Amino acid sequence: MVKTVLVVEDEMPIATLLKYNLEQAGFHVLLAHDGQAGLDTAVEQAPDLILLDLMLPKLDGVEVCKELRRLRINVPIIMLTARDDEFDKVLGLELGADDYMTKPFSPREVIARVKAVLRRFSSPIVEETVESNEVVYSFGNLKVFPERFEAFIDEQSLEFTPKEFELLVYLLENKNRVLTRDQLLSAVWNYDFAGDTRIVDVHISHLRDKIEENSRKPIYIKTIRGLGYKFEEPKK
Repeated sequence: MVKTVLVVEDEMPIATLLKYNLEQAGFHVLLAHDGQAGLDTAVEQAPDLILLDLMLPKLDGVEVCKELRRLRINVPIIMLTARDDEFDKVLGLELGADDYMTKPFSPREVIARVKAVLRRFSSPIVEETVESNEVVYSFGNLKVFPERFEAFIDEQSLEFTPKEFELLVYLLENKNRVLTRDQLLSAVWNYDFAGDTRIVDVHISHLRDKIEENSRKPIYIKTIRGLGYKFEEPKK
């Protein structure tokens, strides 16, 4: 699967250079030239990694990083800065950045760092059984077999309606991505209930009742206030 990298950089020559080299390395690239555009793109497009400049118009990189983490969007972030300042580095990492690069840097170095960070964050969520190459989603005590229409909690079989199961699988396929109610409505119901996102909330509630130990304190399906829902792997 092609990975998507969001480059948030206001200096056009640097942004263009990064885009070209990332695409040559096989990545899909999104560009944003100010902090607010970068934040909006990250929320809407759910990239696999963000290259985030520190000094940006509208919102600086620190504010973008803080807001993404406040929204519990856990996409890996590599901070870019022209300042070789230890305080900047510590601040960026404390706010939730995953790596840090100081300008000027070579395109080869950027590609290597991007690949290294993605490897660290690519803990598999999909297993394939040796016998049949069947896809299995496994998180904590939850296992889901999409092709069989089966799911288990602690080896206990769960019962779902077709739409509940379809919604669950879609959430699993988009683990750690914030999905709006409209996105879920479009993907699972094809807008059969256009404009009525309450149907999503009802089905999310049903899923929580079935897969969460405590539906009032969910560990899998999280509500992202003002945005929608996100499926998370429970913290160990």
